[in-house]
Amino acid sequence: MRALILAAGYAVRLYPLTKKYPKPLLPVNKKPIIDYIIDKLNSIKDLDEIIVITNSKFISKFRDWARKAKSKKPISLIDDLTRTNLDRRGAIGDLYFAITHKKLRDDLLVIGGDNLFDKDLLDFVRFAKSKKTSPVIGVYDIKDRRKTSRYGVVRLNKDSRIMDFREKPKVSKSTLVAMCLYFFPRDKLELIKRYQADTKNKYDATGLYIDWLRKITSVYGFIFDCRWFDIGDHRFYREAQKTFLKN
Repeated sequence: MRALILAAGYAVRLYPLTKKYPKPLLPVNKKPIIDYIIDKLNSIKDLDEIIVITNSKFISKFRDWARKAKSKKPISLIDDLTRTNLDRRGAIGDLYFAITHKKLRDDLLVIGGDNLFDKDLLDFVRFAKSKKTSPVIGVYDIKDRRKTSRYGVVRLNKDSRIMDFREKPKVSKSTLVAMCLYFFPRDKLELIKRYQADTKNKYDATGLYIDWLRKITSVYGFIFDCRWFDIGDHRFYREAQKTFLKN
């Protein structure tokens, strides 16, 4: 199994903090956000490599970080060859770029580089493996429908299969939201290429890909019972700084 950390975004909503510094390297309690992810990945025994995809603007920052990173797993970096928010590939574009660039043929655990939560990944991985060849996504119960418009919203059946996925709906029938955490079995990686070939698709939103994917194969959701911070703007970053791992 390989892990891919998505860290090629430009985080314009966090300017000026991220104008010259990538969001995954911002500190929370004096520790870069990405280091919390590395800690969780280190506990997965059959994980062979951690891949971080970033961009040409921030690749040097990640090289500096990687030299000092305390990881039990080998870390490799990929430059997606973009330089500005205007020419970004988007999450799915970067996922496809990484799969192609590294010629990946293994099960792939994908996680957003700004994903901050206080639970390990072991139960998620066990659940994903129990689903054999079906993709699995991490899901969080935000418990308030009024707050769901910022996220991809999920509806699951009694077997935890995704029955509906709406990207940032104005009105939601569910309080379950996607966490930018995915497990793609090796024999489903080719579907990324198939999705990319459809020029009607908007590559930047992973939710649109998951909605497309669930219509052609079974996709399941694993609900995390923990605290989770989606650090998209200054308010959520301040909240994470104030509360994460302090209680």
